[in-house]
Amino acid sequence: MSPHHAPALRPASQAPFRRSPIAALATMIAFMALGPAHAQNAEPSVADLQAEITRLKQALAAAQGAPTAVPPTPAADTPTPAPAAQADAAGTAASGQQEQQLETVVVRSRNRIERVQDVPLSVSVIGGRELERELALDIGAITKRAANVVRNTGNSRTYSLSIRGVGKVSQVEAQDASVGMILDGVSYAYAPLGSFDFYDVESVEVARGPQGTLLGKNTTMGVINVTTRKPSFTPDANWSLTLGQRNTVIAQFAGGGPVIDDLLAFRGAVTVNKGAGPYANAYNHDETYFNRDRVAGRVQFLLTPSPDFSARASIEIQPKSGEYYNGLTVKQQVPSQYRNGATTGNTALDVQGKLGRDWFTNQSSYRYDTDYLGNLYPNNDNQRALQTSTNGASLELKWNLGSHDLTSITAYRDYHFHARNDSDATPFDVQLNGGGKNDAYRQRSQEIRLSSKPGGFVDYQVGALWFANSVDFGKDGGWNAGWGTDAGAWFANNEQYAVLNADAAGRLLMVNSLKGLNKASTQSVKNKSIGIYGQADWHLTEQTTLTTGLRFTHENRQNSGSNYIAADGAGVGLNPVSGVNGFVLGGFDTVVFADSKTKVVNTTTGGQLTSANTAEQLSLADTVANRYFGATITSTPGAAYNSLTQPQKLQIAAAKAIRSDQLGKLWALVKAEGFRKTQPNFVISPTYKINEDNTTYASLQYGEKGGAVQIVDGKSFVAKPEKVTSYEVGLKSAFLNKSLFVNTALFFTNVKDYQQPVTEIDQASNSTVNYTGNAPKVEVKGLEIDGSYTGFKNITLRFAGAYTDAKFKEFATSPQPAENNNASVKFTDLSGQALTGAAKYTFNVGADYRRPVFGDKTFHTSFNTAYSSKFNSDAALSTYAWIPSNWKTDFSIGLGRRDNGFDVSLIVKNLFNDDTPQVQTWNSYTPGEPRWFGIQISGKL
Repeated sequence: MSPHHAPALRPASQAPFRRSPIAALATMIAFMALGPAHAQNAEPSVADLQAEITRLKQALAAAQGAPTAVPPTPAADTPTPAPAAQADAAGTAASGQQEQQLETVVVRSRNRIERVQDVPLSVSVIGGRELERELALDIGAITKRAANVVRNTGNSRTYSLSIRGVGKVSQVEAQDASVGMILDGVSYAYAPLGSFDFYDVESVEVARGPQGTLLGKNTTMGVINVTTRKPSFTPDANWSLTLGQRNTVIAQFAGGGPVIDDLLAFRGAVTVNKGAGPYANAYNHDETYFNRDRVAGRVQFLLTPSPDFSARASIEIQPKSGEYYNGLTVKQQVPSQYRNGATTGNTALDVQGKLGRDWFTNQSSYRYDTDYLGNLYPNNDNQRALQTSTNGASLELKWNLGSHDLTSITAYRDYHFHARNDSDATPFDVQLNGGGKNDAYRQRSQEIRLSSKPGGFVDYQVGALWFANSVDFGKDGGWNAGWGTDAGAWFANNEQYAVLNADAAGRLLMVNSLKGLNKASTQSVKNKSIGIYGQADWHLTEQTTLTTGLRFTHENRQNSGSNYIAADGAGVGLNPVSGVNGFVLGGFDTVVFADSKTKVVNTTTGGQLTSANTAEQLSLADTVANRYFGATITSTPGAAYNSLTQPQKLQIAAAKAIRSDQLGKLWALVKAEGFRKTQPNFVISPTYKINEDNTTYASLQYGEKGGAVQIVDGKSFVAKPEKVTSYEVGLKSAFLNKSLFVNTALFFTNVKDYQQPVTEIDQASNSTVNYTGNAPKVEVKGLEIDGSYTGFKNITLRFAGAYTDAKFKEFATSPQPAENNNASVKFTDLSGQALTGAAKYTFNVGADYRRPVFGDKTFHTSFNTAYSSKFNSDAALSTYAWIPSNWKTDFSIGLGRRDNGFDVSLIVKNLFNDDTPQVQTWNSYTPGEPRWFGIQISGKL
C-alpha cells in the first residue's frame, strides 16, 4: 500500500500507558454502548503498519548508522514480547555504537504498536533472525531460547510442551495440551501440528499462565505464538544454503513484493531440511535415527483494495516424509532387585532368557550381552520411518470501521501420521507393523474479533471462536500390532516353550500361535468448541491501568473405538472364545492352561474341552486336532480333539495361551460417555507505572481445559477438566540509559485435577486399569527473569532464567514405577514429590557480536546456551528415571557483506557435545543428539 494511504501514528514514546488486554465479558454490551467517543483503541490498519514499519527502519538506520533491522512485529492479538525481541532487532542492526538505546524498538501486539516495556506480562520473545542465524528451526530449538518452557521428548505425535514444569505428560488424542500453540493467528488444538520446522519466522512469543481472554483457544499454562513474515509492497528476497555433517542439506528461500502496486502483494517461502541421523540401524545402515526429511512451502497474498479493508490468504503444504524417531532405545540390564528387595525373578522371562533359547541361537549369532545391551546402533529388522505431513490454509479479513477494527480469521489444518515399529529391537521376526495410522486429523475454525481504537478511558476487544477438530484412527485399521514367525518362541514363557519345543507338531503350533496375526484398534475423537471472550484495559489514571477479562467456552467431546482381530494369520482356530463384553472371537473353550498370575502349567486337565462349547466350537477343535496331529474327524463333534493325548492337548492349550496373552482385551465398537461443559477463563490485573523506566503489575489468572474422553479395555473413562489458578507479581525495569532491561515475575500456581496417568481398580474383574485421569492437586511456585543488555560495544546479550518448585500436593493413585512392579498394591502415592519433567533451575543466555571489518564487511559471532537442572522423566517418578543437569550450546561465526547481505557462517549445534539422555527408565534410555556442524551461505536478491 502506498504511503499516502497511511494516517500518521503517534510515536510510541508519546503513547499513553497500556496494560495487557483482557476484557470483562460481562461488560461487553456496555463497551458497545460507549460509542466512538470512548471506543478508540482499534487495531491499526495495514496502511498504518506499513507506515510504522518503514518509520522504524529509517529511525534505526539513522540512529545506528548501520544496516537496518526490522524489529519483531508479532501478529495481531498475540501475547506481548519481552526484551529478547529488542535484543534481536537492535543487535542485528548494531555495528559500533558504545551504548544502544532500545526505547525505539517496539512491537505490534495486543492489536496495536507499543513499547515492549509497557506490556506487563510474563512473556519471552525470540526474534526470527536469531533463529535463522543458529538454525533453530523446530519447536525444540525454539524452547531452548526461552525461560521455563520445555519441549518434552517424544515423536511427532507423542511429544508435549510444558511451561513452569506443567504439561510434561505425553498427550492422548482426546486430551488438550496444557500449553497451546498459535501460528499466524490460528490456534493449534493438537500438539503434533507444531512438530514440523518453522521457517521465514518474524518472531516467537511465549506467554505464561492461563490464556484465552484475548484470542484463540483457551489454555491452562500458556501459549507459544509463532508469527511468520507477511506480504509487503516492498520487494525483498533472501536465501540460504547449509551443507553439514551427516549429509545434511538445508535450503531456504523467502521473498515477495507487489503483484499490482498498492493493490496485491505476495510472499512465498520454501524450506528443505534433509540429512542422516547420528545413529544407524545395524540391520540397514541406510536407516538412521534422528534423521531429517522435511520439505515445506507457504504462499501468501495480501489484497488491499482500499485503506479500510485488507485480505490475506495463506496456503501451506508439507508433504509426507519419513523420519526415524521411534526404535532408538538403548537397552540396559534389568536390575537384579525390585525396590522392596525381592529379586526380579526368572531371568528366562526377560530378553536374555529369550535370546538364549535354541530357537534363536540356531538362527543367528546375535547375542544379548554384545548386541542387545548398550547398543547405540540397534538391529531392528521391522522398524520403519514415521510418515508425517500437514497442510493448512487461512483467510484473514480486516476492516477499519472508524472507531473500531473488525478481524475475521477462517482456517483449516490437517495432519497425517503413520508409524510402523519393531518393538522387540532384535533382528528376529517377532513384532512387525506395530504402531498406528492417523490419516484423518482435521481442524476447522472461525474467529471474529472487534477491537476499539486507541484513546479514552477504556481500550477493549471482544471476540468469538468456533472450533471443531477430529481424529480418526480407523482407516486401514488405525492402531495395529502384528506378529511374525519368531513371535511364538519369543513370547512363550518357560513352561509354554518347553511344552511346544518338544516336537515338530509343537514347534509348528508355536509358530502359528502368532504368525501373521494382526490386531487393530480404531478411535474416532470429535470435539467442538464455541468460545466468546472479551478484555478491557481501564485507564484509571496516567499511571494506573486495570485489566479485566472473561471467557466462556462450551466444549462438546466424543470418542468411540474398537479393538479387534484384523487378520488371523496362520493360527486359525486358536483364538479365545470372546473378548470384553462378550465380543465373540470364534475360538473354542478349554480348561485354563495356566494360572493367570503364576503361569504354572495345569498338566492334568490343561487343554481339555469344557462343557461350554457349542457343536460349532467342537468342530473347530476337531479341525485344529486334525491339522496339527492328524486326528481323524468323525461325525461326532469333539471326538477328534478328545482322541489327542494329554501332552498334545497341552501343546494346543499352550499355543492358545500365547495368542490370548498377546491379543489382550478385545471389544466391539464402544461409544464413550462424552464430555459437555461450559468452562470459564478470567483475568484481573492491575498495573502501575512507577516512572518511565519501571512498571509493576499483579495478576490473577484462571483457566480450564476440557475433560479427556477415553476408551480403555472397552470401557469409558473421562478425565475431569484441568483447572489452573495462577497468581503473579512482576516488575519491568530499564537501567543504564535503557541499555539494560530486566523483567522479573514471581508466580504461584494451583492446578486442580491435573490430567495425568492414573491407576484404578476395576471392581468387576479385580484388575488394574491405567488411563489418563487426574492428580487432585499440583502446586507450582517460583521466579522468572527475562532481560537484555546492549551496553558493550558491538555486543547484544539476552538472558532468561527461572527457579521453579513444582510438586504433586495430592496424588495417591499413580501407577507403580517399574521397580515396584512386583508390589501387591498396583498404585503408589506421589503426594509431595516433584512433578514429572519439572526442573528446579533453568536458564538460557545468548550473545551476538558484530563488528565492521574490511570496509564493507561485518564479522559476527553468536551463541545460545540452555541449562536445565536434573528432573525425573517418568510419569510414575521411577528412581531410575532421573535426567542429570545438562548444558546445550549452539554457536555460529561468520563474515558477511553489508551491501548485499551475502554471508558465510560456520554453525555448530551442541558445541560441547553434551550426551545427556533424553529419557531413561530402569532398563533403557534414549540418547541425546551429538554435536553437529555445517557451513551456511546466505544472501539477498
